[in-house]
Amino acid sequence: MTEGSARSATRERIIEAAAALLRDGMPAVTTRGVAEAADVQAPVIYRLFGDKDGLLEAVTEHVLATYVAGKTEALRDAAGAEVDPVEDLRASWTVQIEFSLANPAVYQLLNDPQRAARSPSVQAGQRILEARVHRVAARGWLRTDERRAVDLIQAAGVGTVQTLLSRPVDQRDPGLAEVMFDAVLRQILVDAPPRSGGDTRAAVETFRALAPHLPGLTARERDLLVEWVDRAADEL
Repeated sequence: MTEGSARSATRERIIEAAAALLRDGMPAVTTRGVAEAADVQAPVIYRLFGDKDGLLEAVTEHVLATYVAGKTEALRDAAGAEVDPVEDLRASWTVQIEFSLANPAVYQLLNDPQRAARSPSVQAGQRILEARVHRVAARGWLRTDERRAVDLIQAAGVGTVQTLLSRPVDQRDPGLAEVMFDAVLRQILVDAPPRSGGDTRAAVETFRALAPHLPGLTARERDLLVEWVDRAADEL
């Protein structure tokens, strides 16, 4: 084994040991505990990760990257099988809530906006959510723009998880996540209680989603179409 591969193997072993300890909460992840679990000396951890915060960041990324990889595959399968995009969005929401509740320490670490902004897996997860919302928009079912729909889903998810984590496990409302998601759907889908201009908004959002992909047009013509649609949306 080369020096580089040995270093990589040691790093991976430390991350996996820390990830196992993290399931019991952040206080369980001590340098001594991780070193013993990974069968290394404590100075090795500092040499590879700089400090405990660097180790926690690497562990968080490892856990989240594994989870996001599964979400990416699920999105690909749903698109290929033409799964109803709203039901796909609902299933993704449920999985996200379950992951956050099962990994509260990882969730708490990612609540730091600066840490989340540095995470490639967080950004990948964001793109997956945006792709799922885009599939809904392309069906003509959104009554708001895609950016707001994504923000509403994320805000509701954060609030739901924080509320549930603040309660003892045996006192958590098992139906809260579903009720919250239904509330979000009523805000973003056209089959919600009608508002003035709702049908027009849905048509505009559908065309906005499809315009960049229309065949037979130059890139400039597609950009111009999107610009016109954006201008029309601003007037609604």
